[in-house]
Amino acid sequence: MLRSETLFGKRETNTPNSPLNTASGIVPTGTSGISKPMSSAAAPTNNADVTSSTNEGGSKLIVGPNIKLKGVEITDCDTLVVEGRVEATIDSRVIQIAERGAFKGSAEIDIAEIHGEFDGELTVRQKLVIYSTGKVSGKVRYGKLVIEEGGQIAGDIQVGTATASKGLSVAKVG
Repeated sequence: MLRSETLFGKRETNTPNSPLNTASGIVPTGTSGISKPMSSAAAPTNNADVTSSTNEGGSKLIVGPNIKLKGVEITDCDTLVVEGRVEATIDSRVIQIAERGAFKGSAEIDIAEIHGEFDGELTVRQKLVIYSTGKVSGKVRYGKLVIEEGGQIAGDIQVGTATASKGLSVAKVG
């Protein structure tokens, strides 16, 4: 007969700033201190791929592999990690699309890291990074652009973001 200690072991308590605790299956979800269960399939397979140049603080939404999120507006999210498929509108600080991830829709972002596919309207206020496996298509506006060898970009591409040009006005002299 099994002892109850082996089936119902004591869980460790995570704080919002603690690293991912895969032993207990708990992942921090933001600054509120509320944690949610996470299946092992939803954990990123290679954290270095999706967190290469961004800070881990703030609220984070992870759309795991084999998950499809369609027809939503994502708000108050500091970092969106896309490992599955997302059709949405988002205004956020960071978007990270994993190699097998895809985003379709409209996004206004400070920093975008694309390993997978983005299709739609993308405005990147600071830096757009397209890795060797990344494909970006649609209407793209960016502050700075980095494309790794093999990365692809197609569509209406322009340097400068819409938010940067909103504050400027043209005056006729003469």
